[in-house]
Amino acid sequence: MITLINWFSQVGSVTMFNLKSVVERKGTALASVIGIAGVVAVLVGVLSIAEGFRRAMLVSGEPDAAVVLRTGADSEMTSGLSREETRLIADAPGLVRTEDASLASAEMFVIISLPKRSSGTDANVPLRGVEPAAFQVRKSFKIFSGRNFQPGRNEVIVGSGAAREFAGLEIGKQLDVGGNRWEVVGIFTCNGGVAESEIWTDAGVLGPAYKRGDNFQAVYARLKSPEAFQEFKDALTSNPRLNVKVLRQTDFYAEQSTAVTGFIRTIGVFIAGLMALGAIFGALNTMYSAVSARTREIATLRALGFGASPVILSILIESVVLGTMGGVLGAGAAYLAFDGFQAATINWQTFSQVVFAFSVTPALLTQAIVWAVLIGLIGGIFPAIRAARLPIAAALRDV
Repeated sequence: MITLINWFSQVGSVTMFNLKSVVERKGTALASVIGIAGVVAVLVGVLSIAEGFRRAMLVSGEPDAAVVLRTGADSEMTSGLSREETRLIADAPGLVRTEDASLASAEMFVIISLPKRSSGTDANVPLRGVEPAAFQVRKSFKIFSGRNFQPGRNEVIVGSGAAREFAGLEIGKQLDVGGNRWEVVGIFTCNGGVAESEIWTDAGVLGPAYKRGDNFQAVYARLKSPEAFQEFKDALTSNPRLNVKVLRQTDFYAEQSTAVTGFIRTIGVFIAGLMALGAIFGALNTMYSAVSARTREIATLRALGFGASPVILSILIESVVLGTMGGVLGAGAAYLAFDGFQAATINWQTFSQVVFAFSVTPALLTQAIVWAVLIGLIGGIFPAIRAARLPIAAALRDV
């Protein structure tokens, strides 16, 4: 017990001595801290893009809602349903029903081109034709400004994200697309979900404008409860007149986000990994300089009876402390710079723009600081071993 207490005492004494001397080496120490902070800031910044996109897709889904596509379709762009099929879907058991009809909206999905406000370059924007049930199927739908479109008229409502990102979508403006002129009459929100990147109009008007007739891309439906999903799905997949696949809305949007978030995360980790190599060399340089500057002090401590392991551990602790300082600095800077930043990127499943906000989550910040600690730890290992192996007699003779 006494030996163990003595060992911890040696570690504490050497560590405090090392940390107090950091001020004398502030140049190299600061360079190391800033290098690690840069790695952390880049990592958090890039991963916050993926997290923000994923969050925008996931908040769009609700556990008591379902999406019906044609079998084999991986998105609305590749799906197709006839009017008769949408009627059969709306009549299936498990759906919420009102006095008029079930809460099932057969919807069309087309892509139009609009200029971005920031650059003026054209980008793909979804134009969705919906039925009256769409506003009850999506419980978070809310008219933010203006009014809803009137059925049968060339009027559109615009998601708040699309209105913010693309030019010409202010209330009262007119769009010339699909051979028709459409008036913007309202702006809506949908809990920050992907619907806010879209433009909506009456499916009965959009179909003839794009010569779609009675062909739809998907049916969005409200279930009686999350547990009613299986009943609804079984009724549709067992119907010989239908060739459809049925997904929970939450699963559908999770699948839609997989490709983009996976790609962004891969790129982010790759870039941060390359930068981390540079930061590790910076940490190595800092700690080697620290060991070289304290050669006589370390040798004196060893001559006084301090063991090799307390010296090694004290150097590692100093390196980890510098890494942690860099991690906290970089994480804080990334949070201030990126959290909530509005942007848009393409959804590869639909080849259309999705407007979203960068999201710097506690999990991302924790992950970044762990990276910083590992960089500091790796950067301190070899200098620590070198310090422990210093020849005591030769070091004491060194002036």
